[in-house]
Amino acid sequence: MPAHAGVNGQPSHGLPTRDGVSPSCVGLPAGDWPSITDFLVQRFPAITRETWLQRMRDGLVADEFGVPVTAERPYRGHMRVYYYRALEDEPRVPFEASVLYQDEHLVVADKPHFLPVTPSGHYVQETLLVRLKNRLGLAGLAPLHRIDRETAGLVLFSVRPADRDAYQALFRRHEVAKHYEAIAPWREGIVFPLLRQSRIVEGEPFFRQQEAPGPANSETHISVLETNGGWARYALSPVTGKKHQLRVHMHALGIPILNDRIYPPVHPTPDDDYSRPLQLLAKSMHFTDPVTGRQRSFQTRLSLLAGLPPATGG
Repeated sequence: MPAHAGVNGQPSHGLPTRDGVSPSCVGLPAGDWPSITDFLVQRFPAITRETWLQRMRDGLVADEFGVPVTAERPYRGHMRVYYYRALEDEPRVPFEASVLYQDEHLVVADKPHFLPVTPSGHYVQETLLVRLKNRLGLAGLAPLHRIDRETAGLVLFSVRPADRDAYQALFRRHEVAKHYEAIAPWREGIVFPLLRQSRIVEGEPFFRQQEAPGPANSETHISVLETNGGWARYALSPVTGKKHQLRVHMHALGIPILNDRIYPPVHPTPDDDYSRPLQLLAKSMHFTDPVTGRQRSFQTRLSLLAGLPPATGG
């Protein structure tokens, strides 16, 4: 939910970025909770009442106008409350991102496998966005697109809030040429290059996507770069940007990406196996900069396996 606009378009909730993390926001619906504290405890059952009270004592909870939320403040619906998320046992991701390019408008980073782009779930500090905010001292940094936590490669960020919508519009209009590489099985009988068009919808469980009947809402160009026995290195160029699109399309073709733990479906293990990264890489991006008018072209310095897996016997 967006922040309430204050002076010069800046958020007016009064909570600055803290350790690289912007405050989270929750909307208060119409209701009869005795206090805002009571609502928060019910809305977020994993967070104890004492945790909320301590955050309030520390001045870490405020409404959309910057007024502190206190323990006994009466509930009033149709407003926003801002607060900081914190994880006591956040797992460390032992891989570092690198900054490939930076100017007054853009930051381009190389994200390693296993590092999320933005805070969610079990990750807050251990995310690309928060690490870059802390490293570069750019509190207003914002991602212009997302790639999966398991995927490595290019991620673009906007430096200035005033530029953000212009850059995001490029992705909405599919005007960014994005190219990926993947290692996956080689199957006789599939003619490449090919264009995969399908309808992708939410599957079961919630974190999986699946193809379904109906008008296509996803599109990927797929070609082969090299083969070795039962394996191949593929070039993937998505036109659209649906969640897990490349992984879903490759799985639907019967050639799931090497080390994919979700497609085909398997029971996810609680801990990452850092020795088996998903062999999917966001390799390059090309577009016309909507702010400067310049042609932009970026390429990752990361790579997948140095060679294809050895051919299997048979």
